[in-house]
Amino acid sequence: MDIQERIIAKVREAVKEIYGAVLESVELQPTRKDFEGDVTVVVFPMLRVVKGNPQIIGEQIGAYLQDGVDDVVKYNVVKGFLNLVISDAHYLDVFSRIRNSRNYGFRVPEPDAGAVMVEYSSPNTNKPLHLGHIRNNLLGYSVAEILKASGKKVYKTQIINDRGIHICKSMLAWQKFGNGETPETTGLKGDHLAGKYYVIFDKEYKKEIKALEDSGMPEKEAAGKAPLLLEAQEMLRKWEAGDEEVISLWEKMNRWVYDGFEKTYSDLGVDFDSYYYESNTYLLGKDIVEEGLEKGVFYRKEDGSVWIDLTGEGLDEKIVLRADGTAVYMTQDMGTAVQRVKDHPDIGGMVYTVGNEQDYHFKVLFLILQKLGYDWAKRLYHLSYGMVDLPGGKMKSREGTVVDADDLIAEMTGTAGEISRELGKLDGYTEDEKQQLYKVIGLGALKYYILKVDPKKRILFNPEESVDFAGNTGPFIQYTYARIQSILRKAGDTAAEVKVPGLHGKEKELLKSLETYPEIIQTAAENYSPAVVANYVYDLVKEFNSFYQNVSILGAEDENIRAFRVQLSEEVGKVIASGCRLLGIDVPERM
Repeated sequence: MDIQERIIAKVREAVKEIYGAVLESVELQPTRKDFEGDVTVVVFPMLRVVKGNPQIIGEQIGAYLQDGVDDVVKYNVVKGFLNLVISDAHYLDVFSRIRNSRNYGFRVPEPDAGAVMVEYSSPNTNKPLHLGHIRNNLLGYSVAEILKASGKKVYKTQIINDRGIHICKSMLAWQKFGNGETPETTGLKGDHLAGKYYVIFDKEYKKEIKALEDSGMPEKEAAGKAPLLLEAQEMLRKWEAGDEEVISLWEKMNRWVYDGFEKTYSDLGVDFDSYYYESNTYLLGKDIVEEGLEKGVFYRKEDGSVWIDLTGEGLDEKIVLRADGTAVYMTQDMGTAVQRVKDHPDIGGMVYTVGNEQDYHFKVLFLILQKLGYDWAKRLYHLSYGMVDLPGGKMKSREGTVVDADDLIAEMTGTAGEISRELGKLDGYTEDEKQQLYKVIGLGALKYYILKVDPKKRILFNPEESVDFAGNTGPFIQYTYARIQSILRKAGDTAAEVKVPGLHGKEKELLKSLETYPEIIQTAAENYSPAVVANYVYDLVKEFNSFYQNVSILGAEDENIRAFRVQLSEEVGKVIASGCRLLGIDVPERM
């Protein structure tokens, strides 16, 4: 039982013994830095069951804890806050446990615990990944890593939207205007080549609409009768009918795009355990609709379409199958979810990383699956996130004004290089080492800037602001880690066991921060929020820098104290690296 659990148990015991009352919960928080203490018991919530002066109640409980909890050595009460001073011995024991832990803070998956499938990325194959995809990928990947660290078995997956009219638009434009060019002949990544023709389609389509309008046709009618659109619709019909020529073109262009995506994923440092393709899943779910009709979950209208009535749950009526028997997205998503459980029978829940514009869709999907009787449907979660804007404004794919993921990665690397050169701390680096370091810093800046914000909030991403070596940024964290590695290199061997008589206040503050890391991982997992880890790592880095500035590490006169401070720095470095790994951020040995 850790110190907080022991304190909570003893506070309940004190309240029962002194006041004859039962406390349902005990609120603890770290003691404010301007008061003496390490853990604070908040007395005010107790007043619901214990009547009296909070100052006196705090004093009585404090005395009880000092007598009954070995590690509580002193206490004071300030306006209803009971501040407890915890012994140095406790924190030295914490240090010993951290020092001897193989992977501190991580839990091993329980054998019978259900796995979690995390879906992220899920791009269209008519264009390259963009800034919005970057937030999606970073969130999904980080949540998957945090869930693994919390003790869950995790499958990472995505569903690739590789069919539909938007795909045919790129295909048709390439067929008409591409002159047979390929990624090899142009030097373009395949996803960029497909995206180029998606933009070309839109430009040519608008020209045709204008020509029809100029001839007297109303705008809406012109948009529906433009020859390019009609040809794209015909191409889609041929694709659905299995036309060999169309299928061959589709397979060729999709392969270009998949190869392009893989390069971006590699550069971004994200990966997947499995892939699902909409071309394989779009017919799934029709059998589930029939099953739902039999169970009375769905009903059929006179025109033959199938619906579900969710008005009783505060939603609306939702179509799940069109009158002509074709599926809608809801049908497909039901089928895909069920198929994933068939593919991985140990799945006990799923996380969908999708923007907040789809909030309603996922409410409906999860509710339908629950009504159909799937137990795992109670453990579905929509990792909803806000848009990412740049100072220049919104992005539009069809107009070619999207912030391309590859371009942004290159820009971040370039910006990191410029700042690093200005700081002049790269003596002794080869050119290859410099380029690798620039990429590590640039990507660290990008990832941290995005992940430190609560997923639900919208982000205004400023590339230059993110690559700052001071403040709440990735490079600041990376620089602190590199500083610790420099200390360790100068210190030499750190394996010897050490004993110190007591702790400096700065040492104690660091140990208090390290002690909470396992709890931070669990909190982040429960809330599907990498921001919890990101902000913890930043706070730990600030605490270490305060320690570094106020306490002599390598210059300590006592050999035991010197060795202890070096080892403490080493453990802080390990936790910084561990937390950064959960965010997908690399930490450099030198900066």
